[in-house]
Parts: sequence; C-alpha cells; structure tokens
Amino acid sequence: MTFLFPGQTSFYRGKVRDVYSIRKKWLVLIASDRISAFDVILPRPIPFKGQVLNQIAASMLKATSDICPNWFIETPAPQASIGYQCVPFKIEMVVRATLTGHAWRTYKAGKRTLAGAALPDGLQENDFLPQPIITPSTKAAQGHDEDISPDEILKQGLATEKEWETLCRYSLALFERGRQMAARRGLILADTKYEFGKRGDEILLIDEVHTPDSSRYFYADGYMERQQRGEKQKQLSKEFVREWLMEHQFMGKEGQKVPEMTDEIVHSITRRYIELYEKLTGETFVPQTLTDKELYKKILASLKKLDDTIQ
Repeated sequence: MTFLFPGQTSFYRGKVRDVYSIRKKWLVLIASDRISAFDVILPRPIPFKGQVLNQIAASMLKATSDICPNWFIETPAPQASIGYQCVPFKIEMVVRATLTGHAWRTYKAGKRTLAGAALPDGLQENDFLPQPIITPSTKAAQGHDEDISPDEILKQGLATEKEWETLCRYSLALFERGRQMAARRGLILADTKYEFGKRGDEILLIDEVHTPDSSRYFYADGYMERQQRGEKQKQLSKEFVREWLMEHQFMGKEGQKVPEMTDEIVHSITRRYIELYEKLTGETFVPQTLTDKELYKKILASLKKLDDTIQ
C-alpha cells in the first residue's frame, strides 16, 4: 500500500522500507515486512518483521542520541517512524569487531585488506579482530553495494576529509555503545553498519541502528568454546537467512534462482526476529496489526503535531 500525505514531496520504496518526504523537511519511514538478502528482495514477507525493526531502531536511536544527533523524532505506529529529512552520504559505515560474513569470505579467498583496512594473518572465522575496523561501502541505489577505501571516498568527493573524520569518530563511538548494550544482554555485537546524512551543516545519524537487518550478534555464552572447537557461532542476525540461501546456491548473482520460501521457513524467520527483539530489549514482544487506514491516521496525526501547516 502506498500512501499520499498532505504536503508530500516525494516517495521512495527501498528494499524493505517505504520513505515519504513531507514539505522537504520531515521523513516518514514505514518498515515493511519485506526481507532482502544479497541486495535482493525475497518473494515472501516476514510477519511482524517491520514492527520488530522499527521498535528496535527507535529504542537504539534514543539510547545513542548523546553520542551524535540523529534524524529520529517519534514512532506514531509500531512500524512507522517520523524524523528530519537529511541529505544522505552515499556511504555505508560498516564497523567490524570479528572476522565474519563478507569479511570472512574475503579473508578465506586469500585477501588481507578489506575496503582499505588491514586484516592480520592467522585468524579463523568469527575470531575477534585486534580492534574494531571500519570497512565502508558505497551506497548503491540498485544492485550490490561495493567496498570502497577511505582514499577513494575522498577522491570521489563522497565526503570531505573533515566529514570523514567525523563519520569515523561517530561510527566507532556508536559501535562501542552498541557492544556495551549487547554485552548487558549476553550478546556480542560482531558487526554493524551506520548511515549518516546532513541537515544543513550538521551531520546526523539516519536510518536504523543495531537492528538484525543492519547488525550481526553472537551469543556470548559459549562463544570461546565454540571457537576452540571450530563450530559455527550461535547468531541472532539475518545471517541465518543468507546461509540458508547459500545452501541452496543463491547469492544474488545473475541466473541464480531464489529457493522456495515455505511456510516453515517464513515462520522460523519471524521467530528469530522476535527472539532478537526480546533478547536485545529484555521485553516481551507484543505483535500489533493495523489496517492501512489506521496506520495512515496515526502518521497524519503525528505530522500535524509537528507541522501546523499540514491539514
């Protein structure tokens, strides 16, 4: 369902979110139940995924607002957020504390640098890196995002040197806060990504933060034992979806076909998202279902509070 709000100036449908610009000043972000992997939208939605992501993101944005300013104002509905419109940097700030996922696949292929960051020899999958590293990627409008070095970011004018320094400082501080919050819940924040934009001259954190779509978590209990035995880590993240796809020879490449998403697979993904919500927040997840009309009315009421020119 696509809405038309008073004062709406643009609409963008992303892989998993619908984004509405209002008066070129406010953003309405609706987290859908769509799910993507390898930059491909999978054919079946995941019930309550949008609510899970939106509520975790709102909670994390509030919990990190002392580190850097962010776009978020409020959540008028379980799957919707309203905030400031910013001009995004075309960069994803990926922060990694462990050799996991894309970093491990790169390392396993014999490479010892990733987006300009050095990777030491002698590591195994899911080992901790000596310290968290930033491995940025370009923010592609379509298709796969690509690793990019800091030198190339400056060369392409994607950020000034001063802006890049600020993005790095914010990203590492946010990641440290995320690690602390995860540790209190018995989790390890293995890696995550942040996105930033500018509102005037100010750099703001935008989009979601520390959600299962943007982050990878391991269970801390038994982590070392599993590493010593060479076992896979118990994860709370979207990686299990990627692994299921790879087991069925799908990595988003041309000619590959998405495997059938059975009811069992869909329900299992919902359960994993709810598990992460409850583990991260310590709260019981309460599913909420709104009709399109109810969702529209709640968002409109919130917009009217923010902007008295909206009728």
